[in-house]
Amino acid sequence: MGQNQEELKKKKVQRRVLWGAIFLMATSSIGPAFLTQTTEFTFRFMASFAFAILASIIIDIGAQLNIWRILVVSGKRGQDVANMVFPGLGYLVAALIVLGGIAFNIGNVAGAGLGINVLFGISPKIGAVITGIIAIVIFTVKNAEKVIDILIPILGVVMIAMVGYVMVTTNPPVGEAMIRSVLPEDFGALVLPVITLVGGTVGGYITFAGAHRLIDRGFKGEEALPLVIHWRKETRQLPCSRLRLEM
Repeated sequence: MGQNQEELKKKKVQRRVLWGAIFLMATSSIGPAFLTQTTEFTFRFMASFAFAILASIIIDIGAQLNIWRILVVSGKRGQDVANMVFPGLGYLVAALIVLGGIAFNIGNVAGAGLGINVLFGISPKIGAVITGIIAIVIFTVKNAEKVIDILIPILGVVMIAMVGYVMVTTNPPVGEAMIRSVLPEDFGALVLPVITLVGGTVGGYITFAGAHRLIDRGFKGEEALPLVIHWRKETRQLPCSRLRLEM
């Protein structure tokens, strides 16, 4: 009986950490810049933009699965693996990610300030300060890892629910979008949107964030591979949410 309880407890922790890692990547992908880009592309390409969305989802899943497997099994962070491939490459990658992270997170805090302004009528500057304080508190909590594992999925579900609400109320041409997802009007014109979406979702630090989260929580080595493979089943539910978002 005791062994069964330990096994159930272990599976519960694994599932919580897994979903925390998944939603960490998902919520990181949907920032102000990403929303601005998808809005612009939707305006320019209309229903044909669905092809770029579908193509980027397929590329994203393949890239994320491979990166997660390599990092988790090796137990090393992305920059360490890059240094093993080519000495010094990891330091360059880390420097670029830090620079990009600073730029994008400034945008994220500013976007959160604008969101608070819309919801509560508070000045965007004050909203940005409030967002920054909340982030600092979360990361200074002693048991921040557990807090993040619990908080991130909750915020992710709220985000997806809000996106679903917007999708229903705007009444997009779903039927036409489904057709254009495989038969767009101009394949060549959609190359740039595909590259932009892929870069915004599995480019930079985002693609490493989920795997690093698992490593931080002690899930590494070949024995952790089944957990990464199980992620493939979980991700089947997320592309649908992202498709709704970008439509």
